[in-house]
Amino acid sequence: MTTVPAPAALALDAATLERLVAAAVAAPSIHNTQPWRFQYDPDTATLAVHSDHVRNPRHTDPVGRALYLSVGAAVFNLRVAARHLGRAARVRLLPEPADPTLLAAVRLTALPPRARGRHQALYDALWRRHTSRLPFADHRVPPQLLGELADAAHIGGTVLYTPDRQETVRLLHLTRRAEQRNTRDDDRSAESRRAISGPAGSPYGIPGSALGPQDSAGRLPMRDFSALRSPGLLPAAPFETTPTVAVLATAHDTRADWLRAGQALEHVLLLATAAGVRTSLFHQALEWPDLRWALRDPARDQHLHVQMLIRFGYGTTRPATPRRTPADVLADLPD
Repeated sequence: MTTVPAPAALALDAATLERLVAAAVAAPSIHNTQPWRFQYDPDTATLAVHSDHVRNPRHTDPVGRALYLSVGAAVFNLRVAARHLGRAARVRLLPEPADPTLLAAVRLTALPPRARGRHQALYDALWRRHTSRLPFADHRVPPQLLGELADAAHIGGTVLYTPDRQETVRLLHLTRRAEQRNTRDDDRSAESRRAISGPAGSPYGIPGSALGPQDSAGRLPMRDFSALRSPGLLPAAPFETTPTVAVLATAHDTRADWLRAGQALEHVLLLATAAGVRTSLFHQALEWPDLRWALRDPARDQHLHVQMLIRFGYGTTRPATPRRTPADVLADLPD
């Protein structure tokens, strides 16, 4: 029996490594906390992806599930950028049980020439993708595109489905209940307010230019980062009358599943961006165990664990949220 040797590691120069990490940190994260750090091993051409719990909102995300989704999204960006730069990214999730902060190890090897260029659209979208908290047009996302997004999620070991209108209304109602709880909870509302970055240009948080209005009709429960508690004090605007909301779910609910869900989520978001579709995320109900359980569709497999609600649509955009530089999150940069 002939054994096939493992692909040789491909050492990275400083410019390539910085480009890879810059792509990784362009991923979305809860409250734009960017809860990751990277360490490069030049002997094995491996990027270790660690969690950074320091800034993670411990009241909003007490078990760290959203942190894992965020890191998973960063890992997917690494994969896309690596392929664009002529590398194959071989990912191991949770490679060291003794080190709970090490969430993934990404080994870079040579990429066959025939495989290059296939992810160009995703790579281009990576730099343009960001959450839109603005109203979308009353123009439905094509079913064919929704099918392609579901296929991408399936490839990542997850399920993405678009519920019917009645179920969408129910999911948004649960999200609204969660948003009301969040604004009434002192600890969570304080975390939300801290997420709004100040005028000094912090690399964390949500700048005022990226915030959006509330839905004047009350259909879409957009997160109120100011936690003002009174809708009358918030700017309002008409949103789409028939929102397109999809559910991302997994068959299990382990730490590895959260990382896979984060990768699948980013794949879906980049495909949507490449197709000219804006996205925003409804995470509020996932922050309360009873409401997260209630998000399950009674007409579907009750063993599915909901990981995210994704809103799709067409509309304008605002400036992206800030990011830390590669130097801020990367150790052992080669000479």
